Amino acid sequence: MRSSRSVPDPLDPGAKGFAHRGLHRGSDFPENSLLAFAAALEIGAGIECDLRLTADDQLVVFHDADAKRMCGSPMRIGLSSLAELGRLRLGDGPVPTLESLLTLVAGRVPLLLEAKVDGDLWRWPPALARALGDYAGPFGVMSFDARLPRLIKTNLPHVRRGLVIKDSLGAWQRFWALRLANPQFLAVEVAALGKPWVERARRRAPVYSWTVRNADQRRQAAVHADAAIWENDGRP
Repeated sequence: MRSSRSVPDPLDPGAKGFAHRGLHRGSDFPENSLLAFAAALEIGAGIECDLRLTADDQLVVFHDADAKRMCGSPMRIGLSSLAELGRLRLGDGPVPTLESLLTLVAGRVPLLLEAKVDGDLWRWPPALARALGDYAGPFGVMSFDARLPRLIKTNLPHVRRGLVIKDSLGAWQRFWALRLANPQFLAVEVAALGKPWVERARRRAPVYSWTVRNADQRRQAAVHADAAIWENDGRP
């Protein structure tokens, strides 16, 4: 039984939750790949993914600041153009653009888009506006950087905005981050579930939990969160 009643959630993914970086499985279905996103769609799960800005202000779906871990290249995402990144291979496919993800999903499941802000804060609102302006499906944009939700509220008030919070964040830092961000949803580290501040937050806004990786965390999220952001054995 859930410990708190949350508010209505336009991004509610249902019992399947959000697949963290898609439904990835090793090198055949790499994280944040179109294959991983297609696999998540097949089971009806919502999709969580990471966004980065290229040097020419395009949005690509990629977690790390450089391509070494995923593509074997030292190329830095933020210092490379979209054309340059197009030469990289992520498994058997390309590094996805946000546009290609939106085309694939086509509104079938909700999307959680985590913006990886890396010294490029002011470039994000116009890039998001260009990429998401015509998309009719459910989505939210979230970030660890509390300034981005604030900018979204000011510049893109129709975009649902969220704040990502680590369990280790101090109480005062968390207070000011929440005050600045004024988020419409939260994504909190699974270790924070059940803490009083999370229970209070759920009365005001939906709370998702990352990253749920096993059965114990899955049971905890079922009680203390509105949806799990899961991978591997955390799958509902």
